[in-house]
Amino acid sequence: MAHLNIEIKAKCSNPKRIREILMEYEAEYKGTDHQVDTYFVVPNGRLKLREGNIENNLIHYIRPDQDGPKASEVTLVPTGKNSELKSCLTKALGVKVVVDKQREIYFIENVKFHIDEVKGLGNFVEIEAIDQKNLRMKKILLGQCNYYMGLFEIPEEDLISESYSDLILSK
Repeated sequence: MAHLNIEIKAKCSNPKRIREILMEYEAEYKGTDHQVDTYFVVPNGRLKLREGNIENNLIHYIRPDQDGPKASEVTLVPTGKNSELKSCLTKALGVKVVVDKQREIYFIENVKFHIDEVKGLGNFVEIEAIDQKNLRMKKILLGQCNYYMGLFEIPEEDLISESYSDLILSK
């Protein structure tokens, strides 16, 4: 299923405070997921296989590397746990990098929040305003993302333009 996201990623020095705010706003907590994202070598965008206890998906996305809210064209294909897909994609495309993280997952309506602890990188928060009905309401999604950035008091200097995969590769 393809959809539009407006999203941000930022360093998070106080995950406890983000959790408190989410609870104050009655966010739906989906759980903490140990996720391993295997990124493959592809000519266009990014392709990753997410393997977790809560989420298991093949994800292709195209997103510019820029600070602040950015649009992502995302195609999400649910996969089974312990699928042979990883082996097939590894043989066909080659592995670019692997990202290992603990991810807390929350929702408020169509906005998804992640509090991540990424192995080798540290703590981050992500906000994803998701166009679930494919209405292409970019302005509304941007407003939602900006609202929660302000609510979480995320300083501009904490915004991250790259993906976790890029951050790991640059180390």
